[in-house]
Amino acid sequence: MMPITCDTEALLDRHQRLPHRLVQILRELQAHQGWLSREDLSLVAHALHLPLAQVQGVAEFYHFFHTRPVGQYRVLFSDNITDRLLGSEALLHDLCHRLKVEPGQLRADGRVSVTTTSCTGLCDQGPAALINHHQIITKLTPGRIEHLAALIEQQVPPAQWPTEWSRVDDQIRLADVKLGAQPAPGKGIAAAIARGPQGMLDDIKRSKLRGRGGAGYATGTKWQLCRNARGDTHYVICNADEGEPGTFKDRVLLSSYADTVFEGMTIAAWVVGSRQGLMYLRGEYRYLLEPLQAVLQSRREQGLLGKAIQGQEGFDFDIDIHVGAGAYVCGEESALIESLEGKRGTPRIRPPFPVEQGYLGQPTVVNNVETFCAATHIAVNGGAWWVRIGTPQSTGTKIHSVSGDCERPGIYEYPFGTRIGRILEDCGAHNTQAVQVGGPSGVCLSALEFGRRIGFEDVPTAGAFMVFNRSRDLFEVARNFAQFFAHESCGFCTPCRVGTELVVRRLDKLKKGYGSSEDVQVLYELDKLMHGATHCGLGAAACNPLRDTIAKFRPAYERHLTSLHFAPGFDLDAELSQARLATGRDDTGAHLENIA
Repeated sequence: MMPITCDTEALLDRHQRLPHRLVQILRELQAHQGWLSREDLSLVAHALHLPLAQVQGVAEFYHFFHTRPVGQYRVLFSDNITDRLLGSEALLHDLCHRLKVEPGQLRADGRVSVTTTSCTGLCDQGPAALINHHQIITKLTPGRIEHLAALIEQQVPPAQWPTEWSRVDDQIRLADVKLGAQPAPGKGIAAAIARGPQGMLDDIKRSKLRGRGGAGYATGTKWQLCRNARGDTHYVICNADEGEPGTFKDRVLLSSYADTVFEGMTIAAWVVGSRQGLMYLRGEYRYLLEPLQAVLQSRREQGLLGKAIQGQEGFDFDIDIHVGAGAYVCGEESALIESLEGKRGTPRIRPPFPVEQGYLGQPTVVNNVETFCAATHIAVNGGAWWVRIGTPQSTGTKIHSVSGDCERPGIYEYPFGTRIGRILEDCGAHNTQAVQVGGPSGVCLSALEFGRRIGFEDVPTAGAFMVFNRSRDLFEVARNFAQFFAHESCGFCTPCRVGTELVVRRLDKLKKGYGSSEDVQVLYELDKLMHGATHCGLGAAACNPLRDTIAKFRPAYERHLTSLHFAPGFDLDAELSQARLATGRDDTGAHLENIA
């Protein structure tokens, strides 16, 4: 075994050689060395007293870890459907042509590789790309691609590229309570301390706040269950793994409202009796790490984190940031906890639930970025104030990430109960054919449904709002979503691992012109199987866009059907032509015209 270098020793020591820090150790090691060799993995396994197979398994699970060289410049184009509609595929091939590299391959000189990633969270200012999993480029154009290729050939470090390329605008188009004037740092904590832990919990319950991550579980109930659970340590986790394509609201909150988010986590800690918080930041938002750490340090200096917060003896709480490594499934709270513990991000079997046995087996509250932001505003203004906003079953406001075919993509905040049509009007959408609400795992609405309203009792949403006008092929939209789910399946259960791939193959068959009505029926059957048999919600929701688009936009599929009955997925005559030629046949049935 090769000796551990001083740099690696320092890295391991910084993480106290703790096995549950494995993902962070691998991430930082790869950032230093470019990729993770088997020797690197062996050294880490030995230092952490873990089996090499376990470390290798973790390294191979996450899309942003590489066990083979990927080049000095690793270019990842966002493959979200909105980026595709803006021409990302043509831009990718243009860059590959200029660099003389095949998509997905490492160039012979080892300098560059170009491929795709599912979504960079920049749908409102795409096409976008990620460089070396760290630096982002927005609003790609043919001119920028030409310049980018030249910089790579000249071996200019990404940090020296034009700064305007990495500019990310918040693009807040409509603000309400969460995006308006923010309370001064510490005001929410002071209000929570004045109420006491139980009083603050009662006010969260009074507000009827529900989680803004999509599931909509009652926040007060979750906090109470964690507060009452037995354990040596209670944890508060912020789920900032915003991986749902079309969603970028948390990016804005983390960029410009981080104080309010961290304050909400601290209020939750006061309620449940936690001394340690963790933020799980998605790998695509790595560029936000240093600014977020600066906010945390500022809060420590103000007495808003650390020992005796605001002079309250016994109120000790601090926050660490864990950066993900590219895995959509880690947005599921139990998979997120597995990742925080240095494991593959495989969802757990529940019960027990995280509020009873979560991070390191201890009671854990997991809420998303927007939920903690809302908790701060409720602490300042009161639960009775919050409950007057929205609807009786869906109180407060919801932030929407609007992208696609509209004049003003960006961030919009509305009270629950707002019409779909109102959002379309505000964002400048015209001749709209469909809206995908909540991302691929959400619901696809046709023009007949634009009178419906955002809310848990009607159209629930995690925040994505993707607009498609009548020039778009909804079959291609569903196909892109199917490819996304197949790519992001964790592989744990057969119905999801195999089912998502079978869905992609059927849709690819239709795309190639070999479709039949039987194929559509098979897609229905796969949806039924996956919805009831998968291990977690990813597989259960994988066919949602497929089901909606077949039901509401059937002509988009029928254009790809060539038969009412079974049709093979290839040209049988063409496949037999060489065999017929070999037998010496020269009649018209030999299909000699198919021989190139």
